[in-house]
This record gives sequence, C-alpha cells and structure tokens, in this order.
Amino acid sequence: MALNFRQQEILELARAERRVVVEDLAARFGVTLQTIRRDLAELAETGQLERVHGGAVVRSGMANIGYDARRGMNAAAKAAIGRACAAEIPHNSSLFLNLGTTTEAVARALSGHRNITVVTNNINVANILAPNEGCEVVLAGGSLRRSDGGLVGALTARFIEQFKVDLAVIGASALDASGDLLDYDLAEVGVSQTILRHARATALVADASKLARSAPVRIASLAELDLWVTDAPPPAPLAQACADWHTRICLAQPDPRVST
Repeated sequence: MALNFRQQEILELARAERRVVVEDLAARFGVTLQTIRRDLAELAETGQLERVHGGAVVRSGMANIGYDARRGMNAAAKAAIGRACAAEIPHNSSLFLNLGTTTEAVARALSGHRNITVVTNNINVANILAPNEGCEVVLAGGSLRRSDGGLVGALTARFIEQFKVDLAVIGASALDASGDLLDYDLAEVGVSQTILRHARATALVADASKLARSAPVRIASLAELDLWVTDAPPPAPLAQACADWHTRICLAQPDPRVST
C-alpha cells in the first residue's frame, strides 16, 4: 500500500519517538481524530506500526515494545484470556505465573480463588495478588528488570527449581506459524523454560496478535504445552498441529458488558 504524505510523516515521528498519540497527531496535522485513527489502522495493516490504546508504537522484531505500551495493547482480549485461564485453575492448587501483561491479567482474574499458592518472578503479579487473603504469594529472587518489574537470571532460575507446582502459566512476546513461543530476553527465556520444567501441567496465555509478531529467542513449542488460552481461532494449520500434539486450545469469550 502506498503511503500518503501524512502517513509517511506519522511513521517518521513514530520511529523517532517510539510512540505516537492520536490527539497529538490530529492537532499537528489539523485533521480529525477519525482521520488519524484511519491512518494508524492503515499503517498497522502494513506491519509498520502496532495499535495501542490512544495511539500506536513501532513494531520491531528485535526489541520488545515498552511495558506501558504493551499494557494498553489488546487490553480487553487480555482480560478475557485472564478470566478464561483462571476458570481452568481450581481452588487448592499451586501455580507459576511468569512475566507479561497477559499473566498479570490472569492474576487479576484469580481474586475469587481460595487456598492457592502462586510462585512468580513478576513483581506486578505479586502486587495484584497481595490483597487476596486466599492466595499465598511466593516472589522469586534475582536481578530486577526495572522496565517491567521482572526478576530474571540464573538466581531466579535456581529459586524456581525448588518448586513443583500443579500448573505453569506463561506468556510470550510472539508465536510463529510452526507453534514456537518466542521472546526477546535470553535471561527471561531461561527462567520461563525452568518454570515449564517444574510444573505438572503447562499453559500459554497469548492473544492472536502474537501471531503477527516476531522475536529472536525460542522458549518452547506449543507441542510441549497442555493448553493455549487465546482470544481468536488460530490459523487452520496451527489449529490442526495443536490437535495432533494434544495441545488444547481454549477460546476466551469477551465480556458482554464491554463495548468494542
């Protein structure tokens, strides 16, 4: 698709500033909010930008989008995935929750659970679960990644090795057509792999937009997992592969009270 002059300038601004905001762009170009939203949607269709709440960010295959931007991306889908995953988790159970805004959505959906133990290397997850008196929270040690409250590295992995939980729930930055889970940070990936090895059952929480992204480090394959909770049916070849691997796909249902 050929970009018009305004879209080219929007793309240059996004590359320079990493994020653009609808209201700011409308004022800059003297056009309506609807016109800017249409521009951003068309730029997203080309794969050059990724829509977030209130604007857009640059899509990249080598560096992850910032935490604040990721938190606003596909928020309704993540909330639905969180509820669907929580419904799979019984009372009186133990689980891992790793880094990511989708695992944080799972933590929010666990507010009604009782007598559960959650081991996490995500400070945000620990803070979300702290008010729930029915949940024992075990926070891993390790090197703090200040950008998103994650604890990563060899010390974190050794801490995780002390546990064997009922379910590991992990997120991923990207998911390719072959079913490989991908991420950006090698230290984080090592912890996620340790989490998967120390759980009796394993689940991925990832919305459909992860299929349009790429990242350089492999975590695992869906073939190695028991469950994938997502918000839309995957492409037919990947769905068939999951069936062959006996990896169950759970489709989250949107909240009917929330308009889209």
